[in-house]
Amino acid sequence: MHQSYVRPGSAAAAVPAIAVTTGEYSSDEILVERIAAGDKLAMQVLFARHRTNIYRWLLRFVGNETVAEDLLSDVFLDVWRQASRFEGRSAVTTWLLSIARFKALSARRGRTDAPLDETIEATVADAADNAEVVLEKKHQSEMLLDALTKLSREHVRLSTSSIITRSPLSPRRGFTFQAT
Repeated sequence: MHQSYVRPGSAAAAVPAIAVTTGEYSSDEILVERIAAGDKLAMQVLFARHRTNIYRWLLRFVGNETVAEDLLSDVFLDVWRQASRFEGRSAVTTWLLSIARFKALSARRGRTDAPLDETIEATVADAADNAEVVLEKKHQSEMLLDALTKLSREHVRLSTSSIITRSPLSPRRGFTFQAT
């Protein structure tokens, strides 16, 4: 028979004690119940069990190791604070991933240096492009185009020559322009 030494009070020592209490709940659900009661050891076990998968998911989502690590800490801090709110309507893993998703989306919204990809850009509403603004821009464009078409070539020639005459590079000052 193989015997191994487990330090009392360690996370490894908590697993058999927690696993003994089975029934209709999974061991993760029991851990969450114990966390809600303030059991730090149960928190350590849950963290050790899920940190790698949650971290990898966060890293894929945010694309930055430092941000993923910060979010991982935030996820488990929320677990500690909100364990009593867990209702067991989903698996604990699903609950953890939903907290992680919320944190990652919030982090993405808060980052101004993050480039937008096409899928995110398509979902972001531009306040300047509401229906009223679009109609006003269209109306201004139509009026400008109408005014330009009413101008004769002579108006355009006079307008450009007036601009050239006032220019520091005017023919009056010794500079000449040639049409290309």
